[in-house]
Amino acid sequence: MAVIWLVAGILLAVAELITVDFVLIMLAAGALSASLAAFLDAPLLVQVIVFSVVSVLGLVTVRPVIKRHLHRNADRTPMGVEAIEGTEATVIEQVTQSGGMVKMGGELWSARPYDATQVIEAGARVRVVEIKGATALVWKE
Repeated sequence: MAVIWLVAGILLAVAELITVDFVLIMLAAGALSASLAAFLDAPLLVQVIVFSVVSVLGLVTVRPVIKRHLHRNADRTPMGVEAIEGTEATVIEQVTQSGGMVKMGGELWSARPYDATQVIEAGARVRVVEIKGATALVWKE
C-alpha cells in the first residue's frame, strides 16, 4: 500500500506543476505522509486518516500563507468599468440630463451629468464618476 500512496503523491505533485494553485501539492503531502504511515505498517484506516489530516492542515494553514506570500507585491490593476471610472473625457455633444456624448480613450460613450443640474458644453473636459450600463456619468471640474 505504501507504493500506491507514494505514486499518488508523486502524480499529485507533478499535476501541481500544471495548475500552480497549491491544492494538489497539499494533497501530495497528505499522500506522501500516508505512504510513510503505510511503510510503518499502519492499518489502512490510519493511513486514510493521516492523508486526510495532513491534506486538510496543508490546505487550511500552509496554502493561505504561500498564496499571501506570493501575491504580497502584486499590483491590483483595475479592470473593466472600474478602470474607466475616474478617467478624463472630452465632451463631443452637449451633456444634459437627457443625454450627450463624450470621448474617452478613443471611444465614444453616451453620457449624462452626475449632477442632474449641470449642462456641459461640447469641448469641455470632464471626469467620469460612474458607469451605469453603457452611459458614463460625468462631472465638470
